[in-house]
Amino acid sequence: MNSIILLSVLGLGNLFLGFRRSNRLLLPVMMLILGGVLTVNFLDWGSTQSFFNGMLTIDNFSVAFTGIVLLTALVLIPFSQKYVLDGEPNLAEYYSLLLFSLVGAIMLVSYNHLLMLFLGIEILSVAMYVLAGSDKRNLRSNEAALKYFLMGAFFTGILLFGVALVYGATGTFELSKISFAVQNPAPGFETLHPMLYIGMLLMFIGMGFKVSAAPFHFWTPDVYEGTPTFFTAFMSTIVKTAGFAAFLKLLVQAFPAANAQGIWLPTLTAMCVLTLLIGNVGAVAQTSAKRMLAYSSVSHAGYLLIALVAFNGQLEGASANGILFYSLAYSVATVAAFGVLKLVADARQREDYDGLNGLAKTNPLLAFSLTVAMLSLAGIPLTGGFFGKFFVFSAAVENGYIGLVVFAVVMSMVSIYYYLRPIIAMYMRDTDATTAEAVPVTTFQAGALLLLAALTVLLGVLPGLVAGAL
Repeated sequence: MNSIILLSVLGLGNLFLGFRRSNRLLLPVMMLILGGVLTVNFLDWGSTQSFFNGMLTIDNFSVAFTGIVLLTALVLIPFSQKYVLDGEPNLAEYYSLLLFSLVGAIMLVSYNHLLMLFLGIEILSVAMYVLAGSDKRNLRSNEAALKYFLMGAFFTGILLFGVALVYGATGTFELSKISFAVQNPAPGFETLHPMLYIGMLLMFIGMGFKVSAAPFHFWTPDVYEGTPTFFTAFMSTIVKTAGFAAFLKLLVQAFPAANAQGIWLPTLTAMCVLTLLIGNVGAVAQTSAKRMLAYSSVSHAGYLLIALVAFNGQLEGASANGILFYSLAYSVATVAAFGVLKLVADARQREDYDGLNGLAKTNPLLAFSLTVAMLSLAGIPLTGGFFGKFFVFSAAVENGYIGLVVFAVVMSMVSIYYYLRPIIAMYMRDTDATTAEAVPVTTFQAGALLLLAALTVLLGVLPGLVAGAL
């Protein structure tokens, strides 16, 4: 709760810094805010606190996922330095919106009540709608914001309709009481009430949209491509991490009973297979590195869905730990990938693979950082991505989903193709007139890239630092 209060108050305070003539103070202040809130967050480790009559609970689960969200934001902020150097007049507003969206993300990983779930989603989403269209002079950014807003509002309505039906069938919004109602069907019903059955499916559809799971992923490539790259990185990491933590809590605390699993398990399994297939096959066909990363984000939603399918009914089990580790490894690698892509696109005005040609010669650090990120996303050993997939697959195998794991491994082999394409462009292709100049990189940004690469390798060499934390 301290994290939510600090982010809300400091987000409001940050707006007043926008009245200064110079915005050079904004970036260091943002780093201090995120670093301070991250420190305060871990002070709650080992304790359980409830707020608003149990609607919000701060425990090790919420502290761990809040830590990932805040750490991701902290290592992402250096890549906004160009806004500072260019004198972006709305930078204070952008930073405050990011802080407010983090409040929504923390609510998503801490809720015990469906109204808190809805509030968290809306606080997070509304900020993202605005930031997606922040480049007002760019038609692609305007298109991205409009698509994201319209489809987001539509799927929020579906989610709310599902919540209403669940409430109508159980008479409560509290997850624990919903679980009790599911395990004790109403008189006259040997199985679940039809209203509850439909409500569960509608809620899963709404949550599937938020985490870019197929077949509710169609907005993802266009929105990711049109949104300014800095905010795309935020959207593809923090929103996904918070969304999957919320999805896991919904399954574990509201619908863990065997009679409920008989309904949602086939649905989630089908979504998982479809997401893996569409995400990986779609990424293969892309010529834009940014759109490839968008489809890559869809495919990683599929791997995380495997952990949801294989959950063991506890927030401290193998599935929860798998999602925690995978989210951290994925977020670190994705921030590095989008960070390099943003620096290259700002300098070369290109987001396709050819824009990366010869980067190893002009900017060895950028090429090295992107290579480590691509290898981690592909799940190559000695990177965090390898153990992320290992823990998720292990949880699935333990629960008998061997066929699903085999399919996921095949899709991982497919992903190696499109993750190697940027590496080939950087190291094996020559520069041309548009790529001959070195990409400007500040010391601050170089340090962030080195830190991200070190974290990726550290997670691949010493996974025990995070694995089993829950």
